[in-house]
This record gives sequence, structure tokens and C-alpha cells, in this order.
Amino acid sequence: MKSSAVRRHTTTTVLAAALTAALALSGCAKSEDDAAGDTSSSADDSGAGQVVATPSAGNAETCAIDRFGGEKSDLATATVGFSQSEKEANPFRIAETASIKAEAEKRGVKLLTANAQSQFSKQISDVQDLIAKGADLLVIAPLNSDGWGPVLRAAAAKNIPIVTVDRKINATPCEDYVSFIGSDFIEQGERAADRMIEATGGKGEVAILLGAAGNNVTTERTKGFKDRIAAEAPGLKVVFEQTGEFAREKGQQVTEQLIQSNPDITGIYAENDEMGLGAVNALKGAGKKPGDVKIVTVDGTRNAVRGIVDGWISGVIESNPRFGPLAFQTLDAFTKGEEVAQDIVIQDSAYTEENAESGLNKAY
Repeated sequence: MKSSAVRRHTTTTVLAAALTAALALSGCAKSEDDAAGDTSSSADDSGAGQVVATPSAGNAETCAIDRFGGEKSDLATATVGFSQSEKEANPFRIAETASIKAEAEKRGVKLLTANAQSQFSKQISDVQDLIAKGADLLVIAPLNSDGWGPVLRAAAAKNIPIVTVDRKINATPCEDYVSFIGSDFIEQGERAADRMIEATGGKGEVAILLGAAGNNVTTERTKGFKDRIAAEAPGLKVVFEQTGEFAREKGQQVTEQLIQSNPDITGIYAENDEMGLGAVNALKGAGKKPGDVKIVTVDGTRNAVRGIVDGWISGVIESNPRFGPLAFQTLDAFTKGEEVAQDIVIQDSAYTEENAESGLNKAY
């Protein structure tokens, strides 16, 4: 049975010293307009890999295999199962899956994959199937944060370590799972708010295109944005909030409704690039010109960064999807018996008018 000695979550922490160096990936940087099945690299991914954020002093809860349960093993001889949550029509998901596949191939590790196609019940059965097929280790990109009990029980019965990427599950680290790897989503919301304040001069009315419900990314990106706006720009009012489900088509539909009810809206905060690009399509359809409505998004896809160059988007806060190297380094260190961080928070950059054109090769 697994120990419950280590239970506390952290917000900004790192791997053991061996994993704190910057990571560079020769993986994927694909646009939605490219074929989802193509996992080849773009022309230039230099500088595009994930970098672990520097932790606060003494704020680094860790996990080791002796506390989690199980025995040391060799990652090179293991079978890793990867569960993708969403349809790979989204560039973030394309790049994320490609990164995992590229790193597994680079290391010669057997990889089993499954895609839940944005259906949570399917993701639960997908992971159970990966376990049944012999996965020794699991990397999961969760669709939702709750509801993982059946998977956690099945994994615990076989002492299978789990690393989650890009979204958290509501469970106990170093007992139910080993580590979470992802961004500081509250900080992303705060940085998006800072960019919106700069773009609007801190005055006017703003709409939020919310991400999908049921996960920590949407909740935290919303909190960060609204709290920062309230604290720093009282003249900027959030007057509209509706989910665009992290999808371009839905983002366009919601923005079309927004324009009807709030034709003089000042700005739109889209909690991912795809919704922001949908908003651009809606504004074009309504006869708006670039810059009439300030749009700030989160992700860092090539199409969104191109939107800055073209004047339609005012800023993009990066959320780097290239989890492959860091996920496999975490599993490698853990299976060797080394301490790894329970929360591995990555640094994200941003795109503005000043660096958008030069940053297109880094975007995915």
C-alpha cells in the first residue's frame, strides 16, 4: 500500500536538482492547419522546450518511489501509457501528443496511446485499457479534474506511477499520483489581465470566453484575470462570461452573440487561442477592423501569434505543450529512486506586437 506521509500540494516547485536545467525538444510545433497525424518537427523549435520555474525557498514537496509504493525499475524496459483528453484538432493537443511520442521514440521506450475524443467516460475506460494492456507507467492529460477514482484504484492495485500533464486531478500527490507538470494558470490569467489593461488603457467593458467547465485550468485562468482586473483597473469592467469550450467554432458562436448584446465591447479575454481565433472570425463577420476590439488569449499557437502580426490580437500568453522531455525525465528519475517534485511548474513566455513576428518559429 502507498504511504500517506506526503500529502501537501505546492504551487511553484521543481524536480530534484538533476531536472532543473532548461529542456529543449526536437519535437513538434504544428499548426491546426497541418495534418494532426504528422508528428514531424517544424523548421525551428530551438528555444521552444519547457523550462522549470524557480521554486520559492523551502516550498518543494517531493515524492519518491519508497513512499509512493513499488520498486525501482528501468524506464528503458518499461511500457508507458499516454492518455490524451481531447480531439487533436487543437494545435495544443497536436503538439502535446507529438512531444510525448517523439521523446518516447528518442529514448526507445514502448509507448501505448489513447485519445478520449473529449469524452470523459471514454478517457476513464481508455486508461483502464492501457493498464490492462500492460502499461507500467502512465502519463495522463486529464479532461476533467474530478472523477478519477476508478483509474486511481486500478493503478494503485498494480503500483503504477501516474504523472499528469497540463491539468491537475483532484487527488493526493505521492499517494494517488506522483507529479503534476504544467503552468501556473492563475499567473497566466494575471498576465493576460496585465496585457488587457495595457491594450485598453484600463477602461471599458471586457468579455471572457471561458474554457471548458470541470477542470482547474478554466477556474484558475478566470480567477487570475478577474482578480488582477479588479485590483489594478477598476475602470475596466467584466460584463460578459460564457464558455467557448476551448473550441474555435464555439468561440465564434459565443462572440457573435456577444456582439449582438454588447456591440461596443472593448476587449475579449479568450482562455485559449482557439476561442480567440473564433472571436476574430466573428469580429470580421461583423465588419470590425483589426484593433477595434482588443483580444488577449492564452496558448501560443502559430495562428494566434500570426493574429498579433496581422493586428487582430493584442497579446498571447504562452502555455507550452511540449511535455515529452520533462514527463519522461520525471518518470526516469522517479523509477530510479530519486526524489521528484509533486508540482513541476513551467515558465511560460508571451507574445506581443514587439516579438510576434520573430517568435513565429517558436509558436506551435
